[in-house]
Amino acid sequence: MTSSEFTADPAPARLAVGIVSAGRVGTALGEALERVGHVVVACSAVSEDSVHRARTRLPDTQILPVDEVATRAELLILAVPDSELASLATGLAATGVVAPGKLVVHTSGANGVGILSPLSAQGAVPLAIHPAMTFSGLAEDTDRLASACFGITAADEIGYAVAQALVLELGGEPVHVAETERALYHAALAHGSNHLVTLVADAVEALHVALDGPGFPGMDTEPGVPQRVLAPLLNAALENALRRGQSALTGPVARGDLSAVQKHLSVLREVDPRIAEGYRALSLRSAQRIGAPAPLVEFLEGER
Repeated sequence: MTSSEFTADPAPARLAVGIVSAGRVGTALGEALERVGHVVVACSAVSEDSVHRARTRLPDTQILPVDEVATRAELLILAVPDSELASLATGLAATGVVAPGKLVVHTSGANGVGILSPLSAQGAVPLAIHPAMTFSGLAEDTDRLASACFGITAADEIGYAVAQALVLELGGEPVHVAETERALYHAALAHGSNHLVTLVADAVEALHVALDGPGFPGMDTEPGVPQRVLAPLLNAALENALRRGQSALTGPVARGDLSAVQKHLSVLREVDPRIAEGYRALSLRSAQRIGAPAPLVEFLEGER
């Protein structure tokens, strides 16, 4: 199957899909593609976890060596860590198992199609299709793909048409990312999602200490209470921030309340100085974004 076959009608035919490898992303995409009629004919799996995922979530798929997966696939998905992608592309090119016209998709957020140049030089159609979501390794990942945005990059208009069609088939929203902006795209996603996890974990730890403070006998904090206390607040804050931007900010920094910020830093240092430093850094960034009063900004800068 060649890229020219997609010129008249960008909607992809039913494709034989190969996946390298059966990690969290690969298995979710494989399941999603099978739901819309494609067939995952082969996947690679080495670790016990990946073999288990392949056998339970892609039960009709053969587990084969990487070169055999590539040979059998019309649509080859390279769902490997970023650090392994370049060497994988080079290795596949060296073995000559990727025929001209074959669709080769990688799922890396940080890379465009340039990293697939060894395969492009042999006539493969390179596509970067990155689902902008986090993966747990559970079946629910597949359902979430239907509401996700996908950052897509291709070498030409035909490639973009194919990438868009594949994403739309899955129920996702294709979002164009220029080749030169993939690193910034990935940095923005990592900053928002990865650091949110750290922020929430710090808040849970501090709240756990607060709720385990002196009380009456038999009133020990039950497991999960800090998370239940935070959940409505965090959900509302995230929803408001996505809808209203910086104007959604509330609390002592938004009010310019220097004394409250000082007190917060003091008590957080007693729990863990590293949590206090995270609070200070984010408070300073918040203060800068809203143009907070100079005394508050200067105090936060001086606390570095």
